[in-house]
Order: sequence, then C-alpha cells, then structure tokens
Amino acid sequence: MLRPRCAASPPGSPVCPSRKRSRLVQAATVDGRLADTQGQDGSPGASASTNQQAPVNCRVMEGENPRSETLAALGGHANGLTKTGAGGLGSSKPGAAKKLVIKNFKDTPKLPESYPTDTWHNLQEAVRAIQMSTSIRYNLEDLYQAVENLCSYKISATLYKQLRQVCEEHIRAQIDQFAGDTMDSLLFLKHIDQCWQDHCRQMIMIRSIFLFLDRTYVLQNSMLPSIWDMGLELFRLHVLGERQVRLRTLDGLLLLIQHERSGDSVPRSLLRSLLSMLADLQIYHECFEQRFLEETTRLYAAEGQRRMQECEVPEYLHHVNRRLEEESDRIITYLDQSTQKPLIATVEKQLLGEHLTAILQKGLNQLLDENRIEELSLLYQLFSRVKGGLQTLLHHWSEYIKVFGTTIVVNPEKDRTMVQELLDFKDKVDHVVEICFQRSDRFVIAMKEACETFINKRLNKPAELIAKYVDTKLKAGNKEATDEELERLLDKIMIIFRFIHGKDVFEAFYKKDLAKRLLVGKSASVDAEKSMLSKLKHECGGAFTSKLEGMFKDMELSKDIMIHFKQYVQNQSEPCSIELTVNILTMGYWPTYTPMEVHLPSEMVKLQEVFKTFYLGKHSGRKLQWQPSLGHCVLRAEFPEERKELQVSLFQTLVLLMFNEGDDFSLDEVRTATGIGYLKKLWTDSDATWWTRVCDKEELIQFW
Repeated sequence: MLRPRCAASPPGSPVCPSRKRSRLVQAATVDGRLADTQGQDGSPGASASTNQQAPVNCRVMEGENPRSETLAALGGHANGLTKTGAGGLGSSKPGAAKKLVIKNFKDTPKLPESYPTDTWHNLQEAVRAIQMSTSIRYNLEDLYQAVENLCSYKISATLYKQLRQVCEEHIRAQIDQFAGDTMDSLLFLKHIDQCWQDHCRQMIMIRSIFLFLDRTYVLQNSMLPSIWDMGLELFRLHVLGERQVRLRTLDGLLLLIQHERSGDSVPRSLLRSLLSMLADLQIYHECFEQRFLEETTRLYAAEGQRRMQECEVPEYLHHVNRRLEEESDRIITYLDQSTQKPLIATVEKQLLGEHLTAILQKGLNQLLDENRIEELSLLYQLFSRVKGGLQTLLHHWSEYIKVFGTTIVVNPEKDRTMVQELLDFKDKVDHVVEICFQRSDRFVIAMKEACETFINKRLNKPAELIAKYVDTKLKAGNKEATDEELERLLDKIMIIFRFIHGKDVFEAFYKKDLAKRLLVGKSASVDAEKSMLSKLKHECGGAFTSKLEGMFKDMELSKDIMIHFKQYVQNQSEPCSIELTVNILTMGYWPTYTPMEVHLPSEMVKLQEVFKTFYLGKHSGRKLQWQPSLGHCVLRAEFPEERKELQVSLFQTLVLLMFNEGDDFSLDEVRTATGIGYLKKLWTDSDATWWTRVCDKEELIQFW
C-alpha cells in the first residue's frame, strides 16, 4: 500500500501540522523488527518508532556525517531520534561507532479547526467531478494523502458517512432518465447498461482515492460495507429498487432471450453485461432466474407438444440436441453459471422427460429397422440425461428384439433361412449395443434374455435347423469362406446355440450329420470339425461331446485297421477286383440305424466275408453288423462318348447295377431284385423326368 505522508496536502488547503519526516536512516535492528507503517489495528503508525524505547545501532562510515538539520528537526521531541553523549557511546574517537536511540512521540499535534471541512470540500469536489465525468483539479496522490490525514485524526466515521451521502445523491439523480415509457425495450436496456457501466467506473475511481479509508476504518468495522459494496447497495436500492425500472429491465432481458431462441440475432454483449450486473447486485436469482426458468418451461412445453406431432423421431431428436447445445452456449456466453443445472434440467424435462414413451413408440422400431446408427446413438445419449430414460429405452429395446426375433422363428416358411437371418439379426443388435448403447451391461443382458425368449418359442425346430446349418458349412466343397471366416462363423453360431433350450435335440441332429460327413468323407476340414467339437465341449461339458469324440476315435482306428487289411488282401491267393474300405463303428457312439437286409452282388458278399475273417481273427469274441444304409460306392460308367465315375450310395449302386442286365424294369422288379423295402416314384412337372428315391423310415437317398 502507499506509505502515508502527512506533509502532502491538496493545493490551497492548510498544511497538516503533524511531524515532519526525517531523512531515512538505515537501521540495523529495532527490537528484532522494523516497525510497519500501519499498526496491527490498521491505523497508521510511526515510520521508525516502536512501543518501547529500543536502541538502534547505526554505523556511520568514516568520512560521512548525518545531516545536522535532520536530527535538529526531530530534536525537539522527547521521543524522537536523540544523539547520546560520548559516555553513552563508549568512545569519542573519530570513526568510532555512534549509537542512536528511537523514542516514541508522546504528543500528537492538533489539527486546525478548518482542516477537516476544507479537506472534505476538496474531496467532495473531486468525487462530483468523477461522477460528472469532468476533469479533477487536484492530484490524485494528494487526494489520497488528504484521506489518510483525516483518518489519522479519527475522522474516518464522518468521512465514510459523507462519502455515502454524496454517492447516494448522485445515484438518486439517475432515476429520472428512466421515467416514462417512451423508450423501446432495447433502447431502455442500453440506457440501463450505460448507467451501470458509468457507475462502476465512477466507484472504481472513488475507491482509489478513499482506499486508505476502505482498508482501515471500513475493514475494521464488519457492519459497514466496503466502498465498492456500498456503491452496489445504493445502485440496487435506488435504481433497480424502482419497481418500474426493475420490471422493464427483466422484461427486456427475457424478450431478447426469447428472440434469440426464435432464431433472431440479439446483442449478446448487452445481455452478458446486464446479467452480470444483476449477479453483482445479488438479485440475479430472486429477480431474474426464477422468471427465466418459468418462461423456459412454458416455451419448451409447448414446443415439445407441437414438434412431437409435426416431426418424425429422427428430426425431433436432432431438434432436442440442438436446443440443448443452444442453452449450453447461452450459459457460457451470458447466463450465470449457477443457472446451468436448473436450465438444462428444465429443457430435458419438457422436450424429453414428458415424451419418453411417445418417442420410442413412434420411432424406435423405425430406427432399428433402418439401422440408423447416428440417431440411435443420439437417442441413447439424450435418454441417459433424463431420469428413467434408459430404463424406458431398455424395456422397448427388449420388446423389439422379442417381436422381431419371433417373426423369424415361428414362421415355417422361413425355415430354410432361419439360422442365417438369426445370425444377421444378432450381428445387427450387437452392433447397436457396441456403437450406439456404449456397451452398456444392462442392454447386453437385456438383449441376451430377449434372444433366449424368442428363440425357444418354437420347440426343438431352431435346434434342428442350427445343426443342419452347421452341417452345410462343414461339408466338403463349401467354398463360401476361408478358414478364418469359417472359424468366426462357428463362433457366431455358438452364441445362438447358447440361447436354445433343446440342446439334446441339437446333439442328435448334429451327431447324425457328423456321421455322414465322416463316413462319406465330406468334411471340409478336420480342423474345423475338431474346432466345432471343442466349442461344444467348452459350452456344454465333456459329457455332451463324449460320443462325438468317440466317433472321431473310431475313424482313426478304422484307418489303421484298413492299412493292415490291405496287406492281408495282398497276401491272398486270389486278388480282389473291388477295393473295399470298411469303417468299424462303436454302436454306443454313433446314431442308431434300422437294420436292413439287401441283396448284394456276389462279389460284394465275398469281399465282406474276407474282411470278416480278417477282423474276427484279430478280435475274437466281437460281432460285426453291416449297415448297408451307410455304405457308398464309386461306379465306373461306360458311356458312348466318355467314361464317368459316379459317387453314389449303396442303395443307388444296387439299382444302377441292374441296368447292366436290361434296359427297362418295373418298380416291383427293382424292389424284388434289390431287397430295398421302400421305393417311391416321383414325377416332376417341369421336365417330365422321373426320379426314384430309395428310403428307409428315416431318410430318402436320391438318385437318377
């Protein structure tokens, strides 16, 4: 702070009779401290004195002498700087250290009677010059010193009261310019803002002059407002305290904000200044914020109802998001930060909270059907801002999955494409949860529960079709996917597999199809087969896959047996013209097949006996049971133009071999010659070609 100086007075004012300042003497120590220019109570203190008489050791360098007039100026006071005698110094030799003692002043000089009045007159003149925006005749430093002088002589209370009175008179005089209704709203606000800006500028200047008063007397009296707060109090009381002025100000502010919300351009700097004024005057909340929030509620309540009727859901969501961004920008630009929470909550409630169910009923299915990722993300983001929003969205999300999935599962016409549609639908909802719903655990769990619900509405059929779908993907000749793509597909199938309750049904159909792939050699990849088996084991346990694993073991053992059998045949005296491959199957592992006796050619019967002799010779006590329904053959057919190899079932082989003996056979003749119990003639209207199917009770084997 500025160091008080009693000697400085405004021009034309009486000189303060307080003590003169001596030239600064460098003191080494004053009772361990240098005295402050201001006492602990905030009042000015002596510049180089203490409450106790304490010696100050000053070392005067040789060749230097303190100015005699400096000491003489203070020598008339008993508590000033005094020069001790030679005995006190302990030595009178030239260059020896001299000792000075600082003593307190005992008496304070009295002010002339006219000094306070004359000084206040000059200060008042300066204050009014500031208020009228005219030049000040006095130096500001001199004015500051005059205030300090008055405060030093306990005239602070009177000075504060006089200053308040001058400020109040000026502020009262400003009311007249706001009287009447001739000004439009915007012009009125500009006048209020200009009045406020002038007031702030004036109070800053006034406070700088009366700073000593503000930091001493006012600071020590907790019941008194600071000079700045006093100015705010007077402005609040006499300007905005006028009901008409206050109402026109608030109405004008709300009208400007309404115009901006309607898309018009408004002077935001004016709004920012006036709202900051209300906050500084501490009437922002009681006068402005309450009315502002009420107007906001009315505006967005009506807008929400109207927009919900006029707009589609995607458009409405973007509108709500835009409104929230606009209100957030208003908070940053000119509203008080304390308004942020209630304002945003009001907008969310009126545009979202009141229409949660209506929004979802009107547009959620459309957004999901059309895979509108952007709007779904926005929907989740907006609903997460409203109490109960996510729970409502979660319920409708679950219902959508159930309804859509049920249409896939229960319709028999979609059996051929059911599994692929389920996979596609699962990919779709997974993507929505991942991208739009931020991988929320609640939405993931709801999705799984919904999938489990709809996929089991049709008993056993989904399990059967999933098994057959896996069969088509694992068959040899499937060129649709690479090994990596096939592996990913199997993972997706396993996800759907987890939802089905009829896992035993799946196991039965999967085992039957696996048997065909293994026996006919039509597996696309042994690695893929074992990978699928591993996934099933991990999902259902070892008991579920034990028989399936046994089937693979049988195939491996059969390969070893056939190696030894070929060596056995080569050592026979009569070579065989037919190459025979036999798979030894453990009945407990493989599907159950209906025994059937068919009429085999003599060459096949003979070869069967050779293998039987070989096998039982190595494994006595075992029993072999042939299953002709599982057999398949490769036939060489001689056609006029070329030779063909036909890979057909054993039943088809028996029928085709009959045509080596003739060209035409009746159905009864074929049935009698082959011993196949069930033959059906099928006629196709498209090309008039007839097909014969040879079947047992479980399956048909097609040939032509």
